[in-house]
Amino acid sequence: MNQHYLMHTKEKPHSCEVCVKAFSQKSNLNSHYLTHTKEKPHSCDVCGKTFSLKKILNRLYLTHTKEKPHSCEVCGKAFSQKNNLNSHYLTHSKEKPHSCDVCGKTFSQPNNLNLHYLTHTKEKPHSCEVCGKAFSQRNSLNRHHLIHTKEKPHSCEMCGKAFSRKSSLNLHYLIHTKEKPHACEVCGKAFSRKNNLNVHYRRHRKEKPQSGEALVKRFQ
Repeated sequence: MNQHYLMHTKEKPHSCEVCVKAFSQKSNLNSHYLTHTKEKPHSCDVCGKTFSLKKILNRLYLTHTKEKPHSCEVCGKAFSQKNNLNSHYLTHSKEKPHSCDVCGKTFSQPNNLNLHYLTHTKEKPHSCEVCGKAFSQRNSLNRHHLIHTKEKPHSCEMCGKAFSRKSSLNLHYLIHTKEKPHACEVCGKAFSRKNNLNVHYRRHRKEKPQSGEALVKRFQ
């Protein structure tokens, strides 16, 4: 029951002594330590590759089976991972229920709104002891420290490439899964990364307006 409460309070009392990443449950911390010790107790029955975490092995299995169990209820597009489906839903809903009290800008997720507030307050209470650079959030400072230490604690279980940030590793995994959760609303072309989609949208904005007949032919 105590572990369940931590899910609601967002507390993470168990921190890694190697990279300071924190977890709400001790079991998750123990699994995380395997990424540092390089132990890989979970092996794939298909190709023989070994992994430190069971969830990474499950992700690999989907590349063998080509299964995509998570499908969009709006357009039917399927994904192998639930988090990619959730990102895809934002392309349909366009809902942004969380608004900034200062400037009125709206966001689809509350954590993005909280990050936005810091642009108004300009507070940066967390400073780097090496170069003095200051940050508004502690986790941003922790990521910054990796620039000085050159550590790359997040490694790909499929090809071994290492990254200093977990977000960079997650983007890298899309190369292996071949998923493209970010789709263009104009022509339907899909991309694995949101910034590539944004670059693609600029090309549409530069296009000359077409007649109604031309648009019909284009999408036939």
